[in-house]
Amino acid sequence: MNGTAISYAAVSRSHLDGIVEICRVEGWTSFHTDPERTWRVLTAPGVTTIVALEAEAVVGFAYVQSDAEIQAHLSTIAVLHSHRRRGIACRMVEEAFTRCGAKRIDLVSSEGSDQFYRSFQHREFPGFRIYPGRRT
Repeated sequence: MNGTAISYAAVSRSHLDGIVEICRVEGWTSFHTDPERTWRVLTAPGVTTIVALEAEAVVGFAYVQSDAEIQAHLSTIAVLHSHRRRGIACRMVEEAFTRCGAKRIDLVSSEGSDQFYRSFQHREFPGFRIYPGRRT
């Protein structure tokens, strides 16, 4: 499969197993332990999910939530380890902009990914990820 052209598409049900496998490899239990829940998340109202395909196999995906006018949030992006450093994630972000209709995308970066996000026109600012429950 390596070396075949990469195509980009909106998610379809046939892509679910590939996405779930990527999430399993990444250790993202929220996504891979319940594929039906994952499908509902990736296709919820206001969500744009882009897949990167090589010979019909999913090699990456990006999950964006948007108001379709001004702002969006890049919630999840992943590319198979074997396909990294080939511009796939960059192209998925570009596709997300085109398809979701937003003028900006906010995100929370994970460890080691800052340099990738800095390659886009951007503005950095501190942020928080809030979980249910209050700390007293």
